[in-house]
Amino acid sequence: MFSAPIPGQSLTSEPKNSPWENPPLMTDPEEALLWHIEQFENPEKVKGVGGLLVLGLDLVTLTEGILRSAVAKGQHSIDISLIIAPIVHEYLKGIADASGIEYVEGLDDEDEMDLSVVEMSLREREAKKILKDIKGNKDIDISSMENFADDTEEEPMPDMKELMPPVEPQEEKSMGLMTRRTA
Repeated sequence: MFSAPIPGQSLTSEPKNSPWENPPLMTDPEEALLWHIEQFENPEKVKGVGGLLVLGLDLVTLTEGILRSAVAKGQHSIDISLIIAPIVHEYLKGIADASGIEYVEGLDDEDEMDLSVVEMSLREREAKKILKDIKGNKDIDISSMENFADDTEEEPMPDMKELMPPVEPQEEKSMGLMTRRTA
């Protein structure tokens, strides 16, 4: 319950204990980029990237997460992350294209993460768990499925401008230090 750090606790620890407080291991953007590409030679990491993209995570967020993790581990600085981010983004895009995974780019403000895809994945996972319990003759707990609302019966939200009464502009009173009070 009380696992949060006490205010000022970071000032009492020894400086340079964390990896990001020390000089980065790589200061050359090319070296950092090659390090990231080598990380994607691991099939488990590629599988993890694909899984996140299938769940609906956009490429920009995934790229930022990968680069922040490397900064937190002390591999390279934030500046290097900003330099190599577009290339890592394109590399991840190439992995998704080669795997046949549909993904959200995440570059436009209009391309927001589709929460319905994530919700469906969570529903599918819960359904599989319930089926596994049925096959194992265990007690079935469907309380977690009750949290998912049926989206088909929703009514569209009314326009807020129609609900709000018109507001008349009011004259602003001066509130400066040298303002005189008038009766």
